[in-house]
Amino acid sequence: MSGQEKAIADSLHGLLAELIAIPSVTPPGDTQAICEAAGEHFRAAGYDVSMPMRTPPIANLVARLGEGSPCVVFNSHIDTVGTGDRAAWHTDPFAATKEDGCIYGLGANNCKGSAAVHLWLADETARRGGPAQGSVVFVLAGDEERLGPEGTAFLREEGLIQPDVLVLGSPTENHIIVEERGILWLEIETTGRAAHGGDPPAGDNAILRMMRLLERLNSEYAPVLATRRQGEKASTMNIGTIHAGENPNVVPDRCTARIDRRILPEESVEAATAEVEDVLAGAGEPAGSYTVRRVVGTNGFSAPLDGPHVSALVAAIEERLGRPPAVLNALAASDGRFFARDGIEIVSFGPGDGAVSHAANEFIPLTEMVDAALILRAFVERTLGFALSS
Repeated sequence: MSGQEKAIADSLHGLLAELIAIPSVTPPGDTQAICEAAGEHFRAAGYDVSMPMRTPPIANLVARLGEGSPCVVFNSHIDTVGTGDRAAWHTDPFAATKEDGCIYGLGANNCKGSAAVHLWLADETARRGGPAQGSVVFVLAGDEERLGPEGTAFLREEGLIQPDVLVLGSPTENHIIVEERGILWLEIETTGRAAHGGDPPAGDNAILRMMRLLERLNSEYAPVLATRRQGEKASTMNIGTIHAGENPNVVPDRCTARIDRRILPEESVEAATAEVEDVLAGAGEPAGSYTVRRVVGTNGFSAPLDGPHVSALVAAIEERLGRPPAVLNALAASDGRFFARDGIEIVSFGPGDGAVSHAANEFIPLTEMVDAALILRAFVERTLGFALSS
Protein backbone atom coordinates (compact mmCIF):
# COMPACT_ATOMS: atom_id res chain seq x y z
CA MET A 1 0.00 0.00 0.00
CA SER A 2 1.47 3.33 -1.08
CA GLY A 3 1.76 6.33 1.20
CA GLN A 4 -1.28 7.92 -0.46
CA GLU A 5 -3.29 4.74 -0.07
CA LYS A 6 -2.26 4.47 3.58
CA ALA A 7 -3.59 7.99 4.15
CA ILE A 8 -6.86 7.03 2.44
CA ALA A 9 -7.08 3.92 4.60
CA ASP A 10 -6.61 5.97 7.77
CA SER A 11 -9.29 8.41 6.64
CA LEU A 12 -11.73 5.61 5.83
CA HIS A 13 -11.08 3.95 9.18
CA GLY A 14 -11.81 7.22 10.96
CA LEU A 15 -15.03 7.82 9.03
CA LEU A 16 -16.21 4.28 9.63
CA ALA A 17 -15.42 4.58 13.33
CA GLU A 18 -17.65 7.67 13.56
CA LEU A 19 -20.54 5.82 11.91
CA ILE A 20 -20.21 2.61 13.91
CA ALA A 21 -20.08 4.54 17.20
CA ILE A 22 -23.59 5.91 16.61
CA PRO A 23 -26.18 3.14 17.14
CA SER A 24 -28.79 2.87 14.37
CA VAL A 25 -30.29 -0.51 15.17
CA THR A 26 -33.59 -1.73 13.71
CA PRO A 27 -35.84 -1.88 15.63
CA PRO A 28 -36.47 0.93 16.41
CA GLY A 29 -34.55 2.14 13.33
CA ASP A 30 -33.54 5.48 14.86
CA THR A 31 -31.23 7.08 12.29
CA GLN A 32 -31.59 10.70 13.37
CA ALA A 33 -28.31 10.98 15.27
CA ILE A 34 -26.22 9.34 12.56
CA CYS A 35 -27.81 11.51 9.85
CA GLU A 36 -27.22 14.66 11.88
CA ALA A 37 -23.55 13.79 12.38
CA ALA A 38 -23.03 12.94 8.71
CA GLY A 39 -24.94 16.08 7.72
CA GLU A 40 -22.37 18.26 9.47
CA HIS A 41 -19.65 16.49 7.51
CA PHE A 42 -21.37 17.14 4.18
CA ARG A 43 -22.13 20.77 5.03
CA ALA A 44 -18.49 21.39 5.89
CA ALA A 45 -17.58 20.12 2.41
CA GLY A 46 -20.02 22.55 0.77
CA TYR A 47 -22.97 20.28 0.01
CA ASP A 48 -26.62 21.31 0.07
CA VAL A 49 -27.94 19.04 2.82
CA SER A 50 -31.45 18.04 3.90
CA MET A 51 -32.69 15.43 6.36
CA PRO A 52 -36.09 14.22 5.09
CA MET A 53 -38.11 12.28 7.63
CA ARG A 54 -41.74 11.23 7.37
CA THR A 55 -42.00 9.02 10.42
CA PRO A 56 -39.61 9.75 13.31
CA PRO A 57 -37.20 8.39 14.35
CA ILE A 58 -36.47 7.03 10.85
CA ALA A 59 -34.41 9.77 9.20
CA ASN A 60 -32.63 10.03 5.86
CA LEU A 61 -29.94 12.34 4.57
CA VAL A 62 -29.65 13.83 1.08
CA ALA A 63 -26.50 15.80 0.18
CA ARG A 64 -26.23 17.44 -3.24
CA LEU A 65 -23.49 19.17 -5.22
CA GLY A 66 -23.96 20.55 -8.72
CA GLU A 67 -27.12 20.84 -10.81
CA GLY A 68 -29.00 19.01 -13.50
CA SER A 69 -28.27 15.91 -15.51
CA PRO A 70 -26.59 13.53 -15.51
CA CYS A 71 -27.46 13.00 -11.86
CA VAL A 72 -25.37 10.33 -10.15
CA VAL A 73 -26.85 9.17 -6.83
CA PHE A 74 -24.80 7.18 -4.33
CA ASN A 75 -27.07 5.43 -1.86
CA SER A 76 -26.07 3.57 1.28
CA HIS A 77 -28.37 2.50 4.09
CA ILE A 78 -27.20 3.29 7.60
CA ASP A 79 -29.62 1.26 9.72
CA THR A 80 -28.36 -2.06 11.04
CA VAL A 81 -29.69 -5.25 12.55
CA GLY A 82 -29.19 -5.83 16.27
CA THR A 83 -26.01 -7.14 17.86
CA GLY A 84 -27.54 -10.49 18.74
CA ASP A 85 -25.67 -12.31 21.51
CA ARG A 86 -23.13 -9.76 22.77
CA ALA A 87 -21.06 -12.59 24.24
CA ALA A 88 -20.43 -13.84 20.70
CA TRP A 89 -18.56 -10.62 19.83
CA HIS A 90 -14.83 -10.59 20.49
CA THR A 91 -14.76 -6.79 20.04
CA ASP A 92 -17.05 -3.93 21.04
CA PRO A 93 -19.74 -3.91 18.30
CA PHE A 94 -19.95 -0.10 18.56
CA ALA A 95 -16.25 0.48 18.04
CA ALA A 96 -14.38 0.17 14.73
CA THR A 97 -11.65 -2.25 15.85
CA LYS A 98 -8.85 -2.94 13.41
CA GLU A 99 -7.45 -6.48 13.38
CA ASP A 100 -5.40 -8.16 10.66
CA GLY A 101 -6.29 -5.50 8.11
CA CYS A 102 -10.02 -5.67 8.76
CA ILE A 103 -12.39 -3.35 10.61
CA TYR A 104 -14.80 -5.07 13.02
CA GLY A 105 -18.03 -3.54 14.28
CA LEU A 106 -21.79 -3.63 13.91
CA GLY A 107 -22.70 -2.53 10.41
CA ALA A 108 -19.08 -2.42 9.25
CA ASN A 109 -19.88 -4.69 6.34
CA ASN A 110 -23.59 -3.94 5.88
CA CYS A 111 -23.50 -1.13 5.09
CA LYS A 112 -21.59 1.49 7.06
CA GLY A 113 -18.41 0.51 5.23
CA SER A 114 -19.93 1.70 1.96
CA ALA A 115 -21.31 4.79 3.71
CA ALA A 116 -17.79 5.66 4.88
CA VAL A 117 -16.50 5.21 1.32
CA HIS A 118 -19.24 7.54 0.07
CA LEU A 119 -18.34 10.16 2.70
CA TRP A 120 -14.72 10.04 1.57
CA LEU A 121 -15.83 10.30 -2.06
CA ALA A 122 -17.97 13.30 -1.23
CA ASP A 123 -14.94 15.06 0.27
CA GLU A 124 -12.82 14.22 -2.76
CA THR A 125 -15.47 15.44 -5.19
CA ALA A 126 -15.80 18.74 -3.32
CA ARG A 127 -12.01 19.13 -3.04
CA ARG A 128 -11.80 18.88 -6.82
CA GLY A 129 -14.34 21.62 -7.33
CA GLY A 130 -17.46 19.47 -7.64
CA PRO A 131 -18.77 17.91 -10.83
CA ALA A 132 -17.81 19.58 -14.10
CA GLN A 133 -21.27 18.72 -15.42
CA GLY A 134 -24.49 17.49 -13.89
CA SER A 135 -24.86 16.71 -10.20
CA VAL A 136 -23.78 14.22 -7.58
CA VAL A 137 -26.07 13.23 -4.71
CA PHE A 138 -25.21 11.20 -1.63
CA VAL A 139 -28.03 9.45 0.24
CA LEU A 140 -27.84 7.86 3.66
CA ALA A 141 -31.09 5.97 4.01
CA GLY A 142 -32.94 4.44 6.92
CA ASP A 143 -35.57 1.71 7.03
CA GLU A 144 -33.72 -0.66 4.71
CA GLU A 145 -33.24 -3.58 7.08
CA ARG A 146 -36.99 -4.06 7.55
CA LEU A 147 -37.74 -3.46 3.84
CA GLY A 148 -39.75 -0.46 4.97
CA PRO A 149 -41.30 2.54 3.18
CA GLU A 150 -39.66 5.34 5.20
CA GLY A 151 -36.22 5.32 3.61
CA THR A 152 -35.28 5.32 -0.07
CA ALA A 153 -38.88 4.54 -1.05
CA PHE A 154 -40.03 7.74 0.67
CA LEU A 155 -37.30 9.82 -1.02
CA ARG A 156 -38.35 8.53 -4.43
CA GLU A 157 -42.06 9.06 -3.78
CA GLU A 158 -41.42 12.68 -2.83
CA GLY A 159 -39.16 13.32 -5.83
CA LEU A 160 -36.26 14.15 -3.52
CA ILE A 161 -33.88 12.00 -5.57
CA GLN A 162 -34.22 11.61 -9.32
CA PRO A 163 -31.13 9.75 -10.51
CA ASP A 164 -29.95 8.97 -13.98
CA VAL A 165 -27.80 6.29 -12.37
CA LEU A 166 -28.21 4.85 -8.88
CA VAL A 167 -25.11 3.35 -7.27
CA LEU A 168 -26.05 1.32 -4.22
CA GLY A 169 -23.42 0.75 -1.57
CA SER A 170 -23.48 -2.99 -1.03
CA PRO A 171 -21.01 -5.69 0.11
CA THR A 172 -20.13 -7.14 -3.30
CA GLU A 173 -16.35 -7.51 -2.76
CA ASN A 174 -16.03 -4.75 -5.39
CA HIS A 175 -17.87 -6.80 -8.00
CA ILE A 176 -21.24 -5.60 -9.32
CA ILE A 177 -24.92 -6.49 -9.27
CA VAL A 178 -27.07 -5.14 -12.12
CA GLU A 179 -30.08 -7.44 -11.83
CA GLU A 180 -32.21 -8.18 -8.83
CA ARG A 181 -35.38 -10.10 -8.18
CA GLY A 182 -38.43 -8.28 -6.91
CA ILE A 183 -39.86 -9.08 -3.51
CA LEU A 184 -43.45 -9.78 -2.54
CA TRP A 185 -44.63 -10.49 0.99
CA LEU A 186 -48.20 -11.70 1.30
CA GLU A 187 -50.15 -12.27 4.49
CA ILE A 188 -52.85 -14.93 4.45
CA GLU A 189 -55.40 -14.84 7.25
CA THR A 190 -57.91 -17.61 7.84
CA THR A 191 -60.95 -17.35 10.09
CA GLY A 192 -63.07 -20.02 11.75
CA ARG A 193 -65.20 -20.51 14.84
CA ALA A 194 -63.88 -20.87 18.36
CA ALA A 195 -64.95 -23.76 20.57
CA HIS A 196 -63.78 -25.74 23.56
CA GLY A 197 -60.81 -27.96 22.81
CA GLY A 198 -62.70 -30.86 24.32
CA ASP A 199 -65.28 -30.64 21.53
CA PRO A 200 -63.40 -29.80 18.29
CA PRO A 201 -66.32 -30.56 15.94
CA ALA A 202 -68.26 -27.70 17.54
CA GLY A 203 -65.74 -25.26 16.14
CA ASP A 204 -64.12 -24.45 12.83
CA ASN A 205 -60.34 -24.67 13.21
CA ALA A 206 -58.56 -21.79 11.45
CA ILE A 207 -55.21 -23.57 11.69
CA LEU A 208 -56.53 -26.56 9.74
CA ARG A 209 -57.90 -24.20 7.09
CA MET A 210 -54.49 -22.55 6.85
CA MET A 211 -52.84 -25.94 6.53
CA ARG A 212 -55.06 -26.79 3.56
CA LEU A 213 -54.32 -23.47 1.86
CA LEU A 214 -50.57 -23.73 2.38
CA GLU A 215 -50.53 -27.31 1.17
CA ARG A 216 -52.30 -26.11 -1.97
CA LEU A 217 -49.56 -23.53 -2.52
CA ASN A 218 -46.83 -26.07 -1.85
CA SER A 219 -48.21 -28.79 -4.10
CA GLU A 220 -49.72 -26.75 -6.95
CA TYR A 221 -47.76 -23.49 -7.09
CA ALA A 222 -44.23 -24.33 -5.97
CA PRO A 223 -43.65 -26.79 -8.87
CA VAL A 224 -44.71 -24.11 -11.37
CA LEU A 225 -42.24 -21.61 -9.88
CA ALA A 226 -39.45 -24.18 -10.05
CA THR A 227 -39.63 -24.02 -13.86
CA ARG A 228 -39.11 -20.25 -14.00
CA ARG A 229 -35.50 -19.16 -14.29
CA GLN A 230 -33.59 -16.26 -15.73
CA GLY A 231 -29.92 -17.18 -15.81
CA GLU A 232 -28.98 -18.01 -12.21
CA LYS A 233 -32.06 -16.30 -10.82
CA ALA A 234 -35.13 -18.32 -9.89
CA SER A 235 -38.71 -17.59 -8.93
CA THR A 236 -39.16 -18.78 -5.36
CA MET A 237 -41.72 -18.94 -2.57
CA ASN A 238 -41.04 -19.39 1.13
CA ILE A 239 -43.66 -19.94 3.84
CA GLY A 240 -41.99 -17.85 6.51
CA THR A 241 -44.30 -17.42 9.50
CA ILE A 242 -47.46 -18.90 11.01
CA HIS A 243 -49.21 -17.48 14.07
CA ALA A 244 -52.38 -18.80 15.71
CA GLY A 245 -54.02 -20.04 18.84
CA GLU A 246 -54.27 -18.94 22.44
CA ASN A 247 -54.26 -22.23 24.34
CA PRO A 248 -54.30 -25.93 23.46
CA ASN A 249 -57.82 -26.29 24.89
CA VAL A 250 -59.32 -23.71 22.50
CA VAL A 251 -60.23 -24.30 18.85
CA PRO A 252 -58.55 -21.31 17.15
CA ASP A 253 -60.78 -18.97 15.18
CA ARG A 254 -57.95 -17.06 13.50
CA CYS A 255 -54.61 -17.91 11.89
CA THR A 256 -52.13 -15.80 9.90
CA ALA A 257 -49.21 -16.82 7.74
CA ARG A 258 -46.77 -14.81 5.66
CA ILE A 259 -45.05 -15.93 2.50
CA ASP A 260 -42.01 -14.48 0.78
CA ARG A 261 -42.24 -14.58 -3.02
CA ARG A 262 -39.15 -13.55 -5.01
CA ILE A 263 -40.05 -12.56 -8.57
CA LEU A 264 -37.85 -12.36 -11.65
CA PRO A 265 -37.20 -8.96 -13.25
CA GLU A 266 -39.51 -9.97 -16.10
CA GLU A 267 -42.37 -10.76 -13.67
CA SER A 268 -44.53 -8.25 -11.81
CA VAL A 269 -45.85 -7.87 -8.28
CA GLU A 270 -49.42 -7.57 -9.56
CA ALA A 271 -49.24 -10.77 -11.60
CA ALA A 272 -47.55 -12.71 -8.79
CA THR A 273 -50.23 -11.60 -6.31
CA ALA A 274 -53.00 -12.65 -8.70
CA GLU A 275 -51.35 -16.07 -9.18
CA VAL A 276 -51.33 -16.76 -5.45
CA GLU A 277 -54.95 -15.69 -5.14
CA ASP A 278 -55.96 -17.96 -8.04
CA VAL A 279 -54.15 -20.98 -6.58
CA LEU A 280 -55.77 -20.45 -3.17
CA ALA A 281 -59.20 -20.12 -4.76
CA GLY A 282 -58.79 -23.66 -6.07
CA ALA A 283 -58.48 -25.04 -2.54
CA GLY A 284 -62.27 -25.00 -2.15
CA GLU A 285 -62.45 -23.11 1.12
CA PRO A 286 -65.70 -21.22 1.79
CA ALA A 287 -65.99 -17.67 0.49
CA GLY A 288 -64.96 -15.16 3.12
CA SER A 289 -63.08 -17.72 5.23
CA TYR A 290 -59.67 -16.29 4.34
CA THR A 291 -58.09 -13.09 3.02
CA VAL A 292 -54.86 -12.28 1.19
CA ARG A 293 -53.08 -9.00 1.91
CA ARG A 294 -49.97 -7.57 0.28
CA VAL A 295 -47.46 -6.47 2.93
CA VAL A 296 -44.51 -5.56 0.70
CA GLY A 297 -44.39 -5.53 -3.07
CA THR A 298 -41.69 -4.17 -5.38
CA ASN A 299 -40.61 -5.32 -8.82
CA GLY A 300 -37.14 -6.52 -9.75
CA PHE A 301 -34.74 -4.59 -11.95
CA SER A 302 -32.31 -5.32 -14.74
CA ALA A 303 -29.77 -2.76 -15.94
CA PRO A 304 -27.85 -3.28 -19.19
CA LEU A 305 -24.15 -3.99 -18.78
CA ASP A 306 -23.42 -1.78 -21.77
CA GLY A 307 -25.22 1.25 -20.37
CA PRO A 308 -22.95 4.32 -20.30
CA HIS A 309 -22.78 4.60 -16.52
CA VAL A 310 -22.42 0.90 -15.73
CA SER A 311 -19.77 0.71 -18.45
CA ALA A 312 -17.90 3.58 -16.81
CA LEU A 313 -17.96 1.80 -13.46
CA VAL A 314 -16.79 -1.46 -15.03
CA ALA A 315 -13.91 0.39 -16.69
CA ALA A 316 -12.94 2.03 -13.40
CA ILE A 317 -12.94 -1.33 -11.62
CA GLU A 318 -10.82 -2.94 -14.32
CA GLU A 319 -8.38 -0.03 -14.28
CA ARG A 320 -7.88 -0.27 -10.52
CA LEU A 321 -7.96 -4.03 -9.99
CA GLY A 322 -6.62 -5.28 -13.31
CA ARG A 323 -9.62 -7.47 -13.97
CA PRO A 324 -13.26 -6.95 -14.94
CA PRO A 325 -15.79 -7.34 -12.15
CA ALA A 326 -17.89 -10.45 -11.84
CA VAL A 327 -21.63 -9.93 -12.27
CA LEU A 328 -23.09 -11.38 -9.09
CA ASN A 329 -26.47 -13.01 -8.54
CA ALA A 330 -28.26 -11.20 -5.72
CA LEU A 331 -30.14 -13.27 -3.15
CA ALA A 332 -31.22 -10.34 -0.98
CA ALA A 333 -33.24 -7.26 -1.92
CA SER A 334 -31.83 -3.74 -2.09
CA ASP A 335 -33.37 -0.27 -2.23
CA GLY A 336 -32.75 -0.30 -5.98
CA ARG A 337 -36.07 -2.11 -6.36
CA PHE A 338 -37.97 1.13 -5.74
CA PHE A 339 -36.62 2.43 -9.07
CA ALA A 340 -37.23 -0.79 -10.99
CA ARG A 341 -39.63 0.75 -13.52
CA ASP A 342 -37.98 4.20 -13.78
CA GLY A 343 -35.80 3.43 -16.78
CA ILE A 344 -32.52 4.31 -15.04
CA GLU A 345 -29.26 2.44 -14.62
CA ILE A 346 -29.02 0.69 -11.24
CA VAL A 347 -25.88 -1.00 -9.95
CA SER A 348 -24.83 -2.35 -6.56
CA PHE A 349 -21.14 -2.05 -5.74
CA GLY A 350 -18.98 -1.87 -2.67
CA PRO A 351 -16.43 -3.45 -0.35
CA GLY A 352 -17.17 -6.37 1.94
CA ASP A 353 -18.59 -9.86 1.65
CA GLY A 354 -22.35 -10.26 2.01
CA ALA A 355 -21.81 -13.62 3.71
CA VAL A 356 -20.56 -11.95 6.92
CA SER A 357 -23.50 -9.55 7.17
CA HIS A 358 -25.96 -9.82 10.05
CA ALA A 359 -23.62 -11.90 12.19
CA ALA A 360 -21.48 -11.42 15.27
CA ASN A 361 -17.97 -10.14 14.55
CA GLU A 362 -19.04 -8.50 11.31
CA PHE A 363 -16.01 -7.07 9.51
CA ILE A 364 -14.83 -5.40 6.33
CA PRO A 365 -11.34 -5.53 4.75
CA LEU A 366 -9.74 -2.09 4.77
CA THR A 367 -7.92 -2.70 1.48
CA GLU A 368 -11.27 -3.33 -0.21
CA MET A 369 -12.53 -0.01 1.15
CA VAL A 370 -9.50 1.77 -0.31
CA ASP A 371 -10.01 0.08 -3.68
CA ALA A 372 -13.71 0.96 -3.65
CA ALA A 373 -12.97 4.60 -2.83
CA LEU A 374 -10.47 4.98 -5.68
CA ILE A 375 -12.74 3.12 -8.10
CA LEU A 376 -15.68 5.40 -7.32
CA ARG A 377 -13.53 8.51 -7.62
CA ALA A 378 -12.47 7.36 -11.10
CA PHE A 379 -16.12 6.59 -11.90
CA VAL A 380 -17.22 10.12 -10.98
CA GLU A 381 -14.40 11.55 -13.07
CA ARG A 382 -15.45 9.43 -16.04
CA THR A 383 -19.17 10.28 -15.78
CA LEU A 384 -19.25 13.86 -14.50
CA GLY A 385 -15.70 15.09 -14.53
CA PHE A 386 -14.24 17.38 -11.87
CA ALA A 387 -14.33 21.16 -12.13
CA LEU A 388 -10.72 21.38 -10.92
CA SER A 389 -7.81 19.27 -12.10
CA SER A 390 -6.30 16.95 -9.47
